[in-house]
Amino acid sequence: QLQASGGGLVQAGGSLRLSCAASGRTFSAYRMGWFRQAPGKEREFIAAFSRGTGSTDYADSVKGRFTISTDNAKNTVYLQMNSLNTEDTAIYYCAARDSSTWRYWGQGTLVTVSS
Repeated sequence: QLQASGGGLVQAGGSLRLSCAASGRTFSAYRMGWFRQAPGKEREFIAAFSRGTGSTDYADSVKGRFTISTDNAKNTVYLQMNSLNTEDTAIYYCAARDSSTWRYWGQGTLVTVSS
């Protein structure tokens, strides 16, 4: 089970840190990621982290502004979001990928960026 939190209302240019707490299973072997879905748009990939290799991937739209990280002791994945703009307004979801698909999803946390 994945539980996302940390969303809220922030002004453009501000920062937020999202958290995704995992429970019920160990996700150490999974690739962890963040997605978002803006109103009227499809869900899109934002960032991912592989614990085994330490590799990260980011969507071009957030590269240089967002950082994904993990705390293995807390079984938690974070998304640090800086320099937010109104286009970042969306529901943000964390997910865990096994060898074939994004298997597990959190419930989403709403981020609203005001101008």
